[in-house]
Amino acid sequence: MRKWAFGLVLLLCGVFTSCSAGPQQLRRTVDDWDMKLYTQSPWLNAALHVIPVIPITEGLSYIGDFFVTNAYHFWVKDAWDGKGTGFKHAEYLGEDGYLESLLLDGSKFLEVKK
Repeated sequence: MRKWAFGLVLLLCGVFTSCSAGPQQLRRTVDDWDMKLYTQSPWLNAALHVIPVIPITEGLSYIGDFFVTNAYHFWVKDAWDGKGTGFKHAEYLGEDGYLESLLLDGSKFLEVKK
């Protein structure tokens, strides 16, 4: 009985920890909305962070990703072919310019591009 329970716990840990990894479609969509709103109105964006509309939305989207988006992509698509599903961010360039991801070759910290 103990071995069976231990095996079940290991299986559940594997299932639930795998759902933490994935394309995070909902969370990244909220991030894109946050970025678009910031480029249009920094003051409104700051207010929605303080109130806290955006942080709550991010939290709820993480839960949705965990149980639906990540679970689907990990178990149905990605785990079996060994290739992950990516996410394409929306491109919003502010009037002041934009910052690049620090993971890109040649990008510099706090350097604004036009």
